[in-house]
Amino acid sequence: MTKLTFKTLLFFAIAFMTINTQAQTSTNIQFQVSFTEPQAHYADVEMTISNIKKDEIIVKMPVWAPGSYLVREFSKNVESFTVATADKSPLSYEKTNKNAWKINTKGKNSVKISYRVYSFEISVRTSFIDTDHAFLSPTGIFMYVDGALEDASTVTIIPHKNWKKVSTGLEPVAGKNFTYYAKNFDWLFDSPIEVGNQDVFEFTAAGVRHEVAMAGGGNYDKEKLKIDMAKIVEKETAIFGENPNKYYLFIVHNYQNGGGGLEHLNSTVLGAKRMGYDDIKTYKGFLGLVAHEYFHLWNVKRLRPINLGPFDYDNENYTTNLWIAEGFTAYYDNLIVERIKATTPDEFLATLESDINSIYNQQGNKIQPISQSSFDAWIKYYRPNENSSNTTISYYNKGSLIASILDLAIINHSKGTQSLDDALKFAYNDFYKKKGRGYTDAEMKVVFEKFTGENLDQFYIDYINGTENFDFQKYLGYAGLKLSDKTRTANQPYLGLIIGKDGKITNVARGSSAWDDGLNVNDEILTVNGERVIDVLAYVAGEKVNQDLDFLINRDGLVKTIKVKLKAAQTKNWQIEQMEKPTQAQKAVLEKWLSL
Repeated sequence: MTKLTFKTLLFFAIAFMTINTQAQTSTNIQFQVSFTEPQAHYADVEMTISNIKKDEIIVKMPVWAPGSYLVREFSKNVESFTVATADKSPLSYEKTNKNAWKINTKGKNSVKISYRVYSFEISVRTSFIDTDHAFLSPTGIFMYVDGALEDASTVTIIPHKNWKKVSTGLEPVAGKNFTYYAKNFDWLFDSPIEVGNQDVFEFTAAGVRHEVAMAGGGNYDKEKLKIDMAKIVEKETAIFGENPNKYYLFIVHNYQNGGGGLEHLNSTVLGAKRMGYDDIKTYKGFLGLVAHEYFHLWNVKRLRPINLGPFDYDNENYTTNLWIAEGFTAYYDNLIVERIKATTPDEFLATLESDINSIYNQQGNKIQPISQSSFDAWIKYYRPNENSSNTTISYYNKGSLIASILDLAIINHSKGTQSLDDALKFAYNDFYKKKGRGYTDAEMKVVFEKFTGENLDQFYIDYINGTENFDFQKYLGYAGLKLSDKTRTANQPYLGLIIGKDGKITNVARGSSAWDDGLNVNDEILTVNGERVIDVLAYVAGEKVNQDLDFLINRDGLVKTIKVKLKAAQTKNWQIEQMEKPTQAQKAVLEKWLSL
């Protein structure tokens, strides 16, 4: 190898930086976003497209945001769409679809598209603008040229005069204030932008610089957050053996009552309770949210179901594997918080116990397999109605339970030398790093079989594609634990209703007294057995099983009497308990599982 002088190396470094900056600033697609009326919740967007070689182009806006499996129709918020040439002459166009505009570009080398986006929906996946700040969720702000998702782009943000900061995971363009580079539209659409006066602090963990952009104020302790968030980063990076980023951004929106999160390639958006950081339970919940979204850095953003990338931004992207992508992540968020000692092993088991009771006592658990829950997320999970609990199940909670039993099976099979950590690390290296693609359902089954040492055909028939209850006695037994039925409601009458503050029924449980005898959602209960009852459920609790009650109801303005025979409560109370005399092998599994 030729020996290079410092002067030569410096020349090459400067040359590389110059070429890279030129590449960023000479892209064919450039955006500018400004805020002339933040009080009215608008973003003003200009999209300049250069080096056009076609007689016509189609620009589109995505209909959904990756990580949130619902077609949200972002183009509904677009208005004042116009197209002009470089000399500002109007150019003809035609809207051809709900989210597509065809532009006549014959003889034109470049065009400038201008439009406004109404942004007033508070969530981690939708844009929101007011006088305090602007949160830009890119799939609802930026358009792309059809067939050109691989094109690079630059984004220039012009903050409102009262705002001083921009926070985003996009790469800054050297020498240009608030200008950023995206190597393709997958990166642009996966890089949320916070504009305002957010409180920004940083920490380094796993060799990666992390920034936290706090919007909305709050009683958070920066130094404590730096320590605890760094612990989470270190623990999760250790599972996969590497951190794929050099920089990572947490955008935290603090509300009076907030929650939720959405993962991105090198950032996340979190919702938090503004004054909840000094409450132990709320703070632990926030750390769990941090752990959940950060774990997605590997699980789903890189180790992913094969149908989740490259993305189709026009349509639903179906997969049967959200129980892995989201359910396993939900399992690890609790496990990681326990591993950093923010919660105790008993608290971790309590969350597992809560998930068991939630799933087992939901009627939809016997109706919808978890693979179907994943596939139908687009039309069911994100569009719940008054009957959803009777017909569906959450791939978060149930997926978390599947992760727990596979974890226990792997630890037991390997005699404590391996865990689910190792299976996920293997899959990450095999599918993402080696093959550069996502996994199929069958391929992940093979991975689980490799690490559990079991043929999982029946496991998948019963638990993934079926609705059988898990054999927790078997899997918890590996760790010297058991699942006990502590139900004390066998003789307690159960009506099976949820009643709103207005006295109207909002939910009827499948198989309950109310379900069988015909009480309906939206019925207003006027009297029970001729009495005007303030608390219907408390009244029923004082009656007896098999007793008949007359409900006088108002149903759409018509008064009816419904006779209901009370049935016994259907719900059970499951508790995780320790076996009286666990073996040394069982103790070893428990110790490995909970990092005791």
